[in-house]
Amino acid sequence: MELIFLGTSCMQPTKQRNHPGVLLLYKGEGILFDCGEGIQRQLRCAGVKPPIITKILLSHWHGDHVLGLPGLMQTLGASGYSSTLHIYGPKGTAKNVDILRKLFAGKDTIDYVAHDVVSGEIVKTEDYSICAEQLKHTIPCIGFAFVEAEKRKILMTKIKQLKIPAGPLIGRLQRGEKISHLGKTVHPDDVSSVTQGRRIAYATDTRPCSNVVKLGKYADILILESTYGSELADKAQEHSHMTAKEAAQLANDAQAKKLYLVHFSPRYKNAQVLEEDARDVFDNTEAAEDLMHVKL
Repeated sequence: MELIFLGTSCMQPTKQRNHPGVLLLYKGEGILFDCGEGIQRQLRCAGVKPPIITKILLSHWHGDHVLGLPGLMQTLGASGYSSTLHIYGPKGTAKNVDILRKLFAGKDTIDYVAHDVVSGEIVKTEDYSICAEQLKHTIPCIGFAFVEAEKRKILMTKIKQLKIPAGPLIGRLQRGEKISHLGKTVHPDDVSSVTQGRRIAYATDTRPCSNVVKLGKYADILILESTYGSELADKAQEHSHMTAKEAAQLANDAQAKKLYLVHFSPRYKNAQVLEEDARDVFDNTEAAEDLMHVKL
């Protein structure tokens, strides 16, 4: 599992920071959180081929978070993209994506499904799930959490003690099913241990709210916006954004393991000041940089 921060600026890009975008690579699949302008160049700079992307999670429909979408879809079409691209976002996403495709029509098209999201679990596979919650911004806005499925490890010493033979019975226990063997019921927890899967949460363009804590609860990595420093708390309130310290407090409340700050105002030439501001509240904080790779 790997995260690549493709863009960490906010409405205006800078020489060092692109419009928003974070890519999660997991088992040969790419899941893109937001798709700001310039995302294709950032993918190239990161050494990532666009066709790996199978899902795009859009927080909201402000231009800095979505204007890379038509170009990316066009490139996928020209690349012989054979998958179905799934795009998730707040109410209006399905309509807006269709409009974009019509505006930028070309001969190279792809199969896609655009989903309007409210809250709850929006994706479920054998390996992971993705859930969404409403955030608090000037327009409908969604936060997301990627949750890896828990892993069950069979304890062979227990299996031998109970004289369970190799084969289908162990497979059923591995899947979390109880079995009957030698006249006794054997529960999965009797012969296995469970490791919780990793959790990555993403919430940007929002005021502090309980849903951010819900998404980020016990997260291995929590990615939050940090548009302003504490000295501009009034401006954060006015524009429905957060300060670094407010993001840190949410990470603390969520008991997250690691906080990455993104979505910096271009007034901050060096985000170190925001990182230091946040660390007063949550020590394990890092200001993300464009093209930063984080392996889990």
